[in-house]
Amino acid sequence: MNIFHLSAECYPAAKVGGLADVVGSLPKYLRGQGVEASVIIPKYGTEWIKNQKFESVFSGKVGLDDSTFSYSVEKEVGDSLGFPFYVVAIPKLFERAGIYGDPESSWGYEDEADRFFSFQIAALKWINSLANKPDVIHCHDHHTALIPFMMTQCGRFKTLKKIPTVVTVHNAEYQGSYSHEKQKLLPDFDELKVSLLDWGGRLNSLAAGLKCCEQITTVSPSYMKELRHNSSGLESLFAVKQNKSRGILNGIDESVWNPQTDRYLEHHYVVESISEGKKANKEVLCDEFNFDSERPLISFIGRLVAEKGADLLPDLFASVLKSDKNVSFLVLGTGFPELHERFEKMSGEFVGFFDASLHYNEKLAHQIYAGSDFMIMPSRVEPCGLNQMYAMRYGTIPIVREVGGLKDTVHDISEAGGCGITFQEFTLEDARQALGRALKLYGTKKEFYDLRKKNMMLDYSWNASAKKYIKMYSQLIKESL
Repeated sequence: MNIFHLSAECYPAAKVGGLADVVGSLPKYLRGQGVEASVIIPKYGTEWIKNQKFESVFSGKVGLDDSTFSYSVEKEVGDSLGFPFYVVAIPKLFERAGIYGDPESSWGYEDEADRFFSFQIAALKWINSLANKPDVIHCHDHHTALIPFMMTQCGRFKTLKKIPTVVTVHNAEYQGSYSHEKQKLLPDFDELKVSLLDWGGRLNSLAAGLKCCEQITTVSPSYMKELRHNSSGLESLFAVKQNKSRGILNGIDESVWNPQTDRYLEHHYVVESISEGKKANKEVLCDEFNFDSERPLISFIGRLVAEKGADLLPDLFASVLKSDKNVSFLVLGTGFPELHERFEKMSGEFVGFFDASLHYNEKLAHQIYAGSDFMIMPSRVEPCGLNQMYAMRYGTIPIVREVGGLKDTVHDISEAGGCGITFQEFTLEDARQALGRALKLYGTKKEFYDLRKKNMMLDYSWNASAKKYIKMYSQLIKESL
């Protein structure tokens, strides 16, 4: 069995969010269970990609409307990620520091359609040339969701028509929606089939993928159900396609996220040394941000956007600190400029009690997971969420809103087997009550210690999820024969 994964991100080559972590982990675990798996992404100008050695395996030209771009498919030498890793080099479109937009301004690139349409076409032209073609092509999010359409409707790729395709929806908020003028960028297809590209009068990449693929997956069972009621306009499509849909919970890569071996941590620890290990790592954080290590430390890591509920945090943290300064808050992330401004102002207003690091910092993220007491995730939407799993792996207790994958992975401590603190409504009042419960738990030393220890022993690795994917792939291959 040979699976090709196509994506816009893959850790550590190119990362914006959880998509990168999934694509950088799942193929490795598939290979660990005897399945051939490879990854294909665009060749960005990221530091990791610049520092790797690649060899060209294919080259050609991509015609986009009235223009033509040369491209090459390159394979990383040495397979350092644990699987064959390919990049599609289209210098004029992808040789930039940002993945989706300018890293300085946070504005998205205006030629998004040209970039990802050309990437998909180039990748398919290469796959079409292979003597040994993949058994399944697994597409991740809208950036690769036109592939099932092109494989089934474009004459240029008719030899790929019988290969089953999977579209995994990591986040339905982003759909790749464009004017129908952009369909001129695609290889020739029967104009009578244009409805497969259409949703709401626009060319919608994600909708096209959902219509044309053999299997739809999402990154948690609860998110799959939620999409039928809330998916930014695609609700009826998800409802109609539910017979070919399933939710498979993401896992975490325990070779990366392991407090015993984590290369980013100042102090390593295991379950048996959790008290000493957490304390030592917390002191590192508190020294850096001028916090009192005796106070409970509640942190947030993530994109500072409404989807993640980050806009609730300034008022939430300020309301707590104005009434009870026996707690510290730490934020790591980038996003809306107005939130950057509010957090910078709070850093000056609550010196020694609140601080924010408003940039991407992988090392600091790992240190925060290890050194924090609690990790808050007040998300409006959370397809799966990995931060809560990372937190528990490091003995940090999650405080989450009951939505999507957070609902599937974090059960409240009031329930049997509970592992965190949950709240239901996206309101200041509900979130404030959850923080109050966390601070109360921190004061009950034995219960707090026992919960941290129990959470470290939970298994959220990719092993179980990889088995589910393999079963799904096997069924798709069987049906395609």
